Amino acid sequence: MQISVLELEHEPLVFKLSLAPEAMDYGTEITQVAPLAVEGSADLIQETHGPRTVIQDIRVQGDYSSEFEIACARCLAPVRKKLVGCFNVLFRPLGADQGKTDRSITSSETEIGYYQDSGLMLEDVLREQVLLSLSARTLCREDCKGLCTRCGKDQNTEQCTCEAALADPRWSALSDLADRLKK
Repeated sequence: MQISVLELEHEPLVFKLSLAPEAMDYGTEITQVAPLAVEGSADLIQETHGPRTVIQDIRVQGDYSSEFEIACARCLAPVRKKLVGCFNVLFRPLGADQGKTDRSITSSETEIGYYQDSGLMLEDVLREQVLLSLSARTLCREDCKGLCTRCGKDQNTEQCTCEAALADPRWSALSDLADRLKK
């Protein structure tokens, strides 16, 4: 769904959508397994910069919910996660901040995105919000044993017959460090 500045000049855009799992691509490690329900609005905010410069920002806000499948970080088994979130993001025209000198940004400025030409795609905003709401590391369970580093077998479901890795002799001087620190 295209959100354009021309549309928003007349009135805010209110949306309520249900996006099918195949409607958006989240990459190879994340799969949407249920419709993505989205409800929100987009409006135009005119921001005055200096005596003659008016910047047309687009504010997109809303709520979303769906179910996703993510690979476990240790054993790669699929893990289902229900995501529910809300967002309130400001988009500024690309190049609007050009020419400003180097300075630190405020925390509110970290929530600013940029749009090209005359608008932006709602799907791009949603994809970004979903990806940001996922945890950096998903586990199928807290005690997941992961994959064997030698043969690749899932150690949660079967015991592999690989020998324990031989210790590198260069680390032998540190082998009893933990015991020495406890004393």
